[in-house]
Amino acid sequence: MKKVIIQKLSESELKERGVLKWPIWEKEVSRFSHVYKGDEQCLIIVGHIIIETIERDYTIDAGDFVTFKDGLECVWNIRKPVKKHYNFP
Repeated sequence: MKKVIIQKLSESELKERGVLKWPIWEKEVSRFSHVYKGDEQCLIIVGHIIIETIERDYTIDAGDFVTFKDGLECVWNIRKPVKKHYNFP
């Protein structure tokens, strides 16, 4: 089972899910470890991130809708400042 799922959603899908009403999180260029306790969904508004996991690295850019699955252990390598809508379903 994939622990990082990257999708492109249409405007209608974003509206249907209420994504643009979710809170916003911002972070400067940095690198840090994180372990997910529960699923997180997010829409990257701006930024460029490399998510490093034991299995592989994931490249995430503006416009990506990302689901991080419960239990994921990773390193966030933020290459360009990030702004994202986020939700814990």
